[in-house]
Amino acid sequence: MQIKPRQHLLDIWQAVARHSFDEGKWTWGDWGGESSVADAERLLCLLYPATELPWFRVDDPDTTQDDVQQALKRAGGRLEIPANLVTAASEFMKTHAIDQRPSFAGGYYFLAGDKEQDLTEEQRQLGVVDSFSMSITLCLALLGFLKVYESKTRCGDMQDMIRDLKIATSNRLTAAMVSLLRSFTVNVYDSDSSQGRTLCELLGQGQLSQRQVLEKFQRRFRPLRAAINESLILGLDVQEALKDESQLFECGWAWSLVRDAPEVETDEPIGMQPTGVANPVPYLYFTVVALDGIQDLFSDRTLTLGLLNAEQQKLAEALRLRWEITQQYWSRIARFDRDRWPLEDIPWRTTGQRLESEYFSLSVISILVHDLMRRRATDGDLARIVDVMERLADRGRITSRMTRDDPMVVLHNPGATLPLLGSGRPGPPMQWRMTDFSAQLLKRTIQLCTLSRDLGTHSRLLGLAEDAFSHVWQRRIRDGEGLGLWDNFRGVYSGSPCSGAQVSWSITERVTEVMVQVHSMYLQPPIRSLELTELAKALISESTHLLGVEQMFPAPKSDGQHGMQLRGIEVKLRRARLLVDEQPGTAYSLTLDVLGQLDALARAREAAAVQGV
Repeated sequence: MQIKPRQHLLDIWQAVARHSFDEGKWTWGDWGGESSVADAERLLCLLYPATELPWFRVDDPDTTQDDVQQALKRAGGRLEIPANLVTAASEFMKTHAIDQRPSFAGGYYFLAGDKEQDLTEEQRQLGVVDSFSMSITLCLALLGFLKVYESKTRCGDMQDMIRDLKIATSNRLTAAMVSLLRSFTVNVYDSDSSQGRTLCELLGQGQLSQRQVLEKFQRRFRPLRAAINESLILGLDVQEALKDESQLFECGWAWSLVRDAPEVETDEPIGMQPTGVANPVPYLYFTVVALDGIQDLFSDRTLTLGLLNAEQQKLAEALRLRWEITQQYWSRIARFDRDRWPLEDIPWRTTGQRLESEYFSLSVISILVHDLMRRRATDGDLARIVDVMERLADRGRITSRMTRDDPMVVLHNPGATLPLLGSGRPGPPMQWRMTDFSAQLLKRTIQLCTLSRDLGTHSRLLGLAEDAFSHVWQRRIRDGEGLGLWDNFRGVYSGSPCSGAQVSWSITERVTEVMVQVHSMYLQPPIRSLELTELAKALISESTHLLGVEQMFPAPKSDGQHGMQLRGIEVKLRRARLLVDEQPGTAYSLTLDVLGQLDALARAREAAAVQGV
């Protein structure tokens, strides 16, 4: 299925507007306000494209395009759409705050490990890294949106609302950044522990002994170990343990604020910083989520619009350091051995939670993609990652048929499940469920497409992206309140039990984000073929010569269009010369047309000469 980002994004917007607006007014529905993660994801389905893509802007009513207005007609006219979004965002900020302090509650996204037990309200209100990260993306999008819309509206009440919303949004942004700093952790453990043995087996791949793995680990991670020790404040016990090179370590983000994490000093009015409860153990899933949000702090849009104040810039730099260290760590772990990458051993096995799943393999790829985007990927690295992606798509039944009683169904429905270590202190142990394997695979495939400049690799990635998108698009809800949104897994596997769950804003937001990425991919110049460039240049040379020959002969008396034809040929050749380096295929096509016209003129001249004789 071909990805048509503009049309598909308009379809998504129409579905979101149909679900979330009633006679032009935003309505949260039965589940609104129950999870800060879900509510942020819902707002981002509209605000992210509206602030990232010029063609989808609604902050300046004079520039709102007709098809955009038509898709959002349930939200009102050109003037009402931005005002109603401001109102919805203001309600979000008020709903997800406790005592004037931003709240990042996971809400109904948290699940009880024991179905017989109910989570306490205190547990539902615990902050989660998903919310911290989503809040960064949402707040940056909203600040940019308000910066434009503030100058376009003259309504006094709306100006007051915008002023208050900017303050609340900035405070929430700061609080989210502080929370991400306090959720970062480094876990140090002995090589003879169960966790250490799991990591050594993963890295050794049956080819290296534990001693060889330890020696190689020490060499490869010595600079990174020193950088962590010198740059980060992690607590005395961790600092001392990290200095011991016989110890193994992992870094990344826990699921929430880490237990005993020190408060972050800031002058911003974010209120009391909550006590952490999470064990100091990094999770692949939450690490990926954190990295996705942090990179928005350094986007061109954030820097160009000056969305961060001085205090936030300091926090952003602290997060950037952790962002770079984490990428380097997991990138080296994934490619530990040059001959056989641990990443290629599917499914990935986690050390902290002692789980294995295709979802974790995809999570490691996600971190590796971040690292490759930072340092530019080589064709060799990309080709090996594409192999893994294609295998994951096949194993996950995205590019292969789902069979009866297929065990891979659980990867999508109900989804991969994570125990949240440390969550049992305020109540029964909690879990987190990831149902977005297909959407995440599609997202990372598009990102790799953007990176690839090799024709063969790019073609494979584009084919995989189209297959994954076809799978995801079939999973839209086909009737009822969530019509056109996600997730209906029965759309691709009719034998799946109906979960009866509400609309998945997590998957809907991921697909929306993918459409924005596809827009960016298509704005890149096409991949240039050196062979086609040489052929196009040869054709241009031949065409130029034949045009010169044709221009030496007088125009036929009976042909009044001859001069215009030659001028048209000159224009096409000039265009071909301009495009030959960037779009050799287009230059090739233009020149073939020129050669055809020149040959027709030559044959006509030869026929006229024969008749004259």
